[in-house]
Amino acid sequence: MQQFSNLEISEIKSRIDQIQQLLGSREGEAPAERNVDRPAASPPELVDRVAFNIQMRRIRKSHFAGAQMSGANWDMMLDLMLARTHGRLLSASDLATGAEVPLSSGLRMIAALEQQGYVRRTLDEKDRRRSIVRLTDEGAARMMAYFDAVNNAWADQQRRAA
Repeated sequence: MQQFSNLEISEIKSRIDQIQQLLGSREGEAPAERNVDRPAASPPELVDRVAFNIQMRRIRKSHFAGAQMSGANWDMMLDLMLARTHGRLLSASDLATGAEVPLSSGLRMIAALEQQGYVRRTLDEKDRRRSIVRLTDEGAARMMAYFDAVNNAWADQQRRAA
């Protein structure tokens, strides 16, 4: 598990202080002007949430070194992992639609994931105009390792909070 440097912790605290000041300046506003649907997180909770999200991003980066694993690419990997878990097949157009990108962009992203060895494309036997995209064993193993690392980081965070 990667630890945060003092500089990173300082930056997080500074951002939280800015948020607190912003929220404090809104105290005098009428309740209708504030977002009353969600209770405000206490500063320690907010620090923990922000820090954990940063940690998740770093874990992802370390498990997929050299690959762009954010945004639509990450959405595709998540969709493929879920499809694999449920025994479903996804086409390239399914992935592009799910990631909310044009098909041409989706195909480029799939090609990049394929080049990294995380996915493979095959022709759909029922409709040879479509390509089916699947996680490779390597892609699935990296996804599982990522989720295991996130679960371990979450358990560590819960132990420290208790």
